[in-house]
Parts: sequence; C-alpha cells; structure tokens
Amino acid sequence: MTRLLRHATLVLLGLSFATICHAAPRPNFVWIVSEDNSIHYQKQFFPGGIATPNIEKLAAEGILYQNAFSNSPVCSVARTTLGTSVYAPKLAAQLHRKLRPAAMPQGWKFFSAYLRDAGYYATNRSKTDYNAGGSKGAWDRSAGNATWKNRPIDKPFFHMESHPDSHEGRLHFRASQMKPKALTVNPKDVKLFPYFPDTKLFRYTHAYYLERQLVIDKIVGRVVKDLTDAGLLEDTFIFYFGDHGGVLPRSKGYLYESGLNVPLVVRVPKNFRHLVDAKVGSKSSGFVSFVDFGPTVLKLAGAEVPKHMDGRPFLGQDIEQAEVDARDETFGYADRFDERYELVRSLRKGRYKYIRNYQAFYPDSLQNNYRYRQLAYAQWRKMYRDGKLNDVQRQFFEPRAAEGLYDIETDPHEVKNLASDPKHAKTLVDLRTRLQKKIKGLPDLGFYPESFLVEKVLGAPIAYGKSHAAEIGTLVDTADLATLPFDQAKGKLSAALASDNAWVRYWALNACSVFGKKATSLAPTAKSLLADPELLVRLRAIEFLGIATGEDPRPALMAILKESKSPVVSCLTLNTVVFFKDGTPGYDFRLTSGDVTAKDSNVKRRLSYLKGKPAIIKGKKKRRK
Repeated sequence: MTRLLRHATLVLLGLSFATICHAAPRPNFVWIVSEDNSIHYQKQFFPGGIATPNIEKLAAEGILYQNAFSNSPVCSVARTTLGTSVYAPKLAAQLHRKLRPAAMPQGWKFFSAYLRDAGYYATNRSKTDYNAGGSKGAWDRSAGNATWKNRPIDKPFFHMESHPDSHEGRLHFRASQMKPKALTVNPKDVKLFPYFPDTKLFRYTHAYYLERQLVIDKIVGRVVKDLTDAGLLEDTFIFYFGDHGGVLPRSKGYLYESGLNVPLVVRVPKNFRHLVDAKVGSKSSGFVSFVDFGPTVLKLAGAEVPKHMDGRPFLGQDIEQAEVDARDETFGYADRFDERYELVRSLRKGRYKYIRNYQAFYPDSLQNNYRYRQLAYAQWRKMYRDGKLNDVQRQFFEPRAAEGLYDIETDPHEVKNLASDPKHAKTLVDLRTRLQKKIKGLPDLGFYPESFLVEKVLGAPIAYGKSHAAEIGTLVDTADLATLPFDQAKGKLSAALASDNAWVRYWALNACSVFGKKATSLAPTAKSLLADPELLVRLRAIEFLGIATGEDPRPALMAILKESKSPVVSCLTLNTVVFFKDGTPGYDFRLTSGDVTAKDSNVKRRLSYLKGKPAIIKGKKKRRK
C-alpha cells in the first residue's frame, strides 16, 4: 500500500509539473550545433547524404530549411555573426582568429544577453570563440557542463550546445588508422563530388564523414529525450544546424556552397504553434542566414529586436511564411584563416551565386597548415603536382577568375564559371552591383589590412566605418577595376597608383596582380613603389612585379621581413612568400627565425611550413576548439 501511495504521489507530481510546463507563458529554446557540417552529407538535404532519423523526425515535427546559410565558412567568424546578429566585416570581426577582439559600440549586446534582460536563463555548452568583445553578460553559464536543467524553475531558458563530433579534426587520421571494413557506409558506394579525384583515400574519407553524421543524429535524439522526460518538449523550440560548411577539402574556409549552405531544422512545439505561420512538416525554400537566427529567437520570445541588428526574424508572431519563402539573397565573407590570408566576398540571389575573388591570383589551395593535416588534402595536392587530375579537379590549385558566377540549380558544386559567358552578362552585372552596394553599405572594414585594423580600428570599428565610408567606397571601386577589361581599367589604375592614399595604392597594385601580364605596361610605376613608405604597399608591388614580369621577389620580401616590427605585416608577407614558393616557377626561400623580426603564432606556423616540417602532426593531438 505504501508503495502504491508513493507511486500515485509521483504520478500526480508529474502531472502537476507537466501542467505547469504546458501553461508556460513563453517558449524555451535549444540550439544543437554540429561543427563543420554542410548540407551535403544528410540525405534529407542533398543526394548522396546519409539518413539521419532523429533529425528527420525533427523536420517532420517542424520546418526544414533548404537554404540556410552561415555568413562565414569558418567557426570564429560564423559564431561571432550568430552571437551579435551583425555582419562580421562591419565589426572588423571577420578574421579567423582574432589578434584582439573588435569592440562593440556602447549598448550593443549579444542576442542572448537581450534574452536574459527579458527574463530568460541562458546557457552555452561550451564553445565561444568570438572575434568581438561584448560577450560579457551573454550567458548565465558557459561551460562544458552548462545545462538548462539548472535553471530557476520560474524562468524560461535558451540553451546552446556545440558538438565537435563532426569537426574537421575528426578527419586528421593517419593512414594506419583507416579501417574501411569497420564502416557501415561502403566507400565504394560513396557519391564523390566532381572536383575530387576518385581514390580509395577520398572514398574512405567521405564515407567516414558520413558516419560522423550518425553520431550527431544520436546526440539530437538524446536531447529530444531529455526534454521529453522533463515534460518540456512541447514548450521548446529545437534548432538543429551546422555552424558552417565542411569538412572535406574545398569546403570549410571557402565561399562555395560546401562552405556556407548548412542544414537547418526547427522543431515547433505544440504549445507554441500559434507563433508559427508555416505548416508542421513543411520545407521552406526561403534564404535564412546566421544574422537572422538571433532576431528570430528574440521575436519568438516576445522580446524586442534591436534596430542595429542586420538580421530579420524568420519565425514569430506576424511573420508570414510566404514572405519568408520569397527571401532569396544571402551574403558571405572569407578573409584570414589562421596564417592564410585572402579576401573573398559572395552574394547569392536565387539560383545564381556570385563570388568576388579580390586576390584571384592566389589559388584556393594556398597553404594552411591545419587544413593540410587531412590526408585527402595532401593527396589531392600531390596528384596535382604529378599531373594526375582532370580539368575540374585541377581548378583548386590554379589561379581563379576575379569573378565567379554559378548556376546552383544546374551546377550545385560550382565547377562551371559563367562569368565570361555573354548569355549571363546581365546576371553578372546585377550581382556585381548588388555586392558592391552591400559591402559599401556596411561599410566593409575588410578593405583595410589587418595591421591597420589592429592599430586604428578595433577600438571603435562601427564608428570608424561610418566616418570612413567614403574612403572604403573608393577602396572597393579601386579593387573592382580588376573586373573591367584592362584597356578600360588602365588609366584609372595609373591614377590610383599615384594616389596620396596608401590603401588606394595598395588596392591598385592588387588589381594589377589580378591582371597579371596584361598589366606589364604599369610595371615601371609599380617598381617605383618598391620604396613606398607603407610596407604593405611595397609588398603588393613585389607581388605584382613577380607575377607580371618574373622579377625575383626574394630580396625585397626578405627586406620587409627584417624591417617590419608588426607580426601581422610579417604574416602577410609570409603569405606572399608561400605563394611564390609553391607557385610557378617555385622560388626556394631559405628562411630562419632570425630572418623575421616580428613574430607571433601565425608567423611561426608559416616558418614551420617553409622549413619543410610536415603538416601532418604525428602522435596525440589536442582537440581543436
């Protein structure tokens, strides 16, 4: 009898708890984030992916977003965009990873801080990795054991958890660790991407990564079970998504769809379906980006969305699904990835994707030590050097066009550039103009070198951008001279090379390098800039002369490395050193630590590579957060 009474009491308490939960005035939120994970590995998003039953069940009970995008293809920049709901180049937070954080303006907060102001308990397990300051106050708790379960009983909660089980580091296995027979996915059945060589290694790597999706899927199932057991499932919006693309070669770090288009499913709880216009089990074709995620949660929570945020809610009271489905534009950015520098921006509108390669003379394959720890990367490069790749597979290792235009519907892997096709000239001009308007409107602080950002901008980037918007517009226009036929650009480039503004000269030289040998008539002017007072202008002059005339870049590059007192300038210079070392004709640089005056961790990575140390690190490795 005592046991029966105890059981009855527990049942009544459970019913009472469930009643309390069902009467919750505001929804809870859980974000489940799989790291380095694009749509290309899950069956419900892309052909050739693997079935993920728990994530598919979420979609059946909510909404699947076919066109969800990280604005950046690398974690610290993507996570900063998620946290702030502000485009990273506007904050000077677009470089992975920060040398120092960019300051947020007074009164600007991470979106979870606004949730806390509205009475929410906010937790994060546990990755932060932000490039902007202002995250203080974003969380009630951010740690490896943070959980919504410790919330005050009278508070709704927002909980975010990131899972590295799909992270790039999982593919840093050694050849001796490859065990194809241990996989449930047969490597022979893998549908390889067209830009990959068909080798046993690539097939194994792809199959192995498909199996990592199953690990993530089990995590999703476990989170759902925990919420169900607590009686909170039908009061909680569950967002499952990837933090950016990945993670086979040519994905993470690149502005192709493989780096930006992420899986996104939002489970809609029964008790708050009145906040959502879309039908449960539906698919949305509308474009949603990371800048939109914070405003969406704030809207669903009934909190005010701050006016400074760049994103728009895609769920919530008065948000019509038809309007969301009509959204068809997304903006992307890629700059520094550890020690590797470049500047790339993208804009997709509908089926067409535009990629602006501002330093198109750098190949996608430009060395990054962490990237080349992956055996597939190393094999791909060796096969290129051995002449064993077809035209599509070779693209990764060769100079790019200044502009890329791709029809994603017919060419989802972006291997056929339509930018020079007269049939698509109107689309090219339209997307080029849209991107120019976007980056000038921010304005985009990426058009200043990182050394200048550190010295002059990071203390107040928003204010600096506003007060220097006209100058940034001029820099963009100068860089975009590279999109014109050289005969039309030559006069303007000549004038820009003589500008009083160092960064105009900088971008004029950069445009000359894109033109390459077509611009040899400007070489005498460039040669005079080898004595420019700004070291980075000298660097771009060296680069152009080496590309266009074949002038040996080594003496001038070594002089900059000795003279520079900035590790950022040193790293930018070493980026050019690696470009000339690995390119044609392939210069031999015999560098030692003593040849470089200013050093930091990124400089040391470059020196390690230049000394011939292997990119693949043997033995036990620390997990990369």
